[in-house]
Amino acid sequence: MQPSPGEPYDLITMGRIGVDLYPLQAGVPLAEVDTFGKFLGGSSSNVAVAAARLGRRTATVTRTGADPFGEYLHRQLREFGVDDRWVTPVPGLPTPVTFCEVFPPDDFPLYFYRRPKAPDLEIHTAELDLDAIREARVFWMTGTGLSEEPSRSATLAALAHRAKVGITVFDLDWRPMFWEDPEQARPHYAEALRHTTVAVGNVDEVEIATGEREPAAAARALLAAGVRLAVVKQGPKGVLAMAADGSCAEVPPLPVDVLNGLGAGDAFGGALCHGLLADRELEDVMRFANAAGAIVASRLECSSAMPTRDEVEAALTAGEVR
Repeated sequence: MQPSPGEPYDLITMGRIGVDLYPLQAGVPLAEVDTFGKFLGGSSSNVAVAAARLGRRTATVTRTGADPFGEYLHRQLREFGVDDRWVTPVPGLPTPVTFCEVFPPDDFPLYFYRRPKAPDLEIHTAELDLDAIREARVFWMTGTGLSEEPSRSATLAALAHRAKVGITVFDLDWRPMFWEDPEQARPHYAEALRHTTVAVGNVDEVEIATGEREPAAAARALLAAGVRLAVVKQGPKGVLAMAADGSCAEVPPLPVDVLNGLGAGDAFGGALCHGLLADRELEDVMRFANAAGAIVASRLECSSAMPTRDEVEAALTAGEVR
């Protein structure tokens, strides 16, 4: 859904996009899979889809190849209600594809094909609509966008121009295959944290950002780095949220039979944005986001599995994902 002229977006995301090719047979090694489903993928793009499914006006800033897969991603974004005006092609670079294996409940290996370079790392500062980014009610960026130039400089420029206006979310999004060494990532993560108001990550990701793996210690370190809200996802132990105003919420996961856990974090992210925009109590925001993530974990796909508000509310009422 596009905003009316002069009206800011609820959410603009910036980062990764690609085509997810998921096996339609669970528990089968990739070498033996016969059939795949094709879906829009990429964490920041999925977050934009998740928020759009919850009724928010969203857009994403990213790049694809100038190829049929790129055309497919444009069509999917529009069908999901995400504005694709800032999704541009990069001639000569293929649209990335990602394969996964599905071994429920907790083993989902990913295989990224992003060579020689992913187009979404070719975002240039001069191409950004910095005013739109500053005016958005939420701006969401990712750790992957910091992994290479020119995307790194463009991401930091967007953060600096936004200057902590509204809600600015850093999805820590640690993918070790995109970096030569964790030590290479830390100074860039630290710089991004200076400009963000919310940091979100699992225990591996917060450790990269802070050096702390214990959730409460990591949350305190993120607050000390300058954010106003630290959200630490703990998998089967639920989620911990700690705010600079002293409020804190630790919420257990919603019971669910996991089919594919890969999209749960993106659903959580879109629902987190929705809850923060609704100015809900911190514990309510975490419960809502947890429920959205659990729903997607119960489904095979990611983007097309993102739940509606009614589905999330029904899961919360039932106390489980059915």
